[in-house]
Amino acid sequence: MRTTSNPVFRNLPKQEGGYATFGSAQPGAAQIPQEYGYGQQPQTSQRAMTIDDVVTKTGITLGVLTLTAIVSYLLVGNDPTLAMPFVIGGGLIGFVLVMVATFGRKMDNPAIVLAYAACEGVFLGALSFVFGAQAEAAGVAASTLIGQAVLGTFGVFFGMLVVYKTGAIRVTPRLTRMIIGGLIGVVVLMIGNLIASFFTDGGFGLRDGGMVAIIFSLVCIALAAFSFLLDFDAADQLIRAQAPEKAAWGIALGLTVTLVWLYVEILRLLSYFNSD
Repeated sequence: MRTTSNPVFRNLPKQEGGYATFGSAQPGAAQIPQEYGYGQQPQTSQRAMTIDDVVTKTGITLGVLTLTAIVSYLLVGNDPTLAMPFVIGGGLIGFVLVMVATFGRKMDNPAIVLAYAACEGVFLGALSFVFGAQAEAAGVAASTLIGQAVLGTFGVFFGMLVVYKTGAIRVTPRLTRMIIGGLIGVVVLMIGNLIASFFTDGGFGLRDGGMVAIIFSLVCIALAAFSFLLDFDAADQLIRAQAPEKAAWGIALGLTVTLVWLYVEILRLLSYFNSD
């Protein structure tokens, strides 16, 4: 079975195939596994999840994230001292909620999913203000920087969706291992850079805006983009397995996690090119 790089989509049912068929569920295609939490009770009381459920739940989740991001941005604009508390607090609480959802098997809990979206909205709104202020100091409008990051994020998302739907790139075990290996490497480098920054200004130079930082951000963007393929494949398997409708909240959470990471990396990369 293929494994997704996104921990929110782990423990999916074993299912062969599934390429370029996102949303094409077939009755009886697979049994919903007990380890995912849906096989412990008869499923007759709940209808099976559809692609419409995925679109609706993801839209609601992103809507909450967008609204809270706008509010956060405006609040920080009125009081810049709120920037760091919002960035640190929103990011940290959001991370904790993802861990609770993942390891507590509560990925389909709408309260947790929407709470995560709200926290990440606070985080992204404040972070966008910080990068926007830096861009304005260099003579670039904050709205231009943020608009480019948003367009770039959804451009990559829909581009990878087309790639998945057409089967241009197949989600194979080898591809999965490569992406997961790359993600582990990136996390190790980030932690190493953070530790090194305590002793040397800029650490390994992964976030200082230099050529190494630009290359590192490009690698992160590429990994986030390819992670969408694994996320789409995982969602496809749930739909094929006739998981209950509430499982769409877990898919919405997983996609939002990847979208947030991608937006942050694109925003950071753009800030490098627009700095003094």
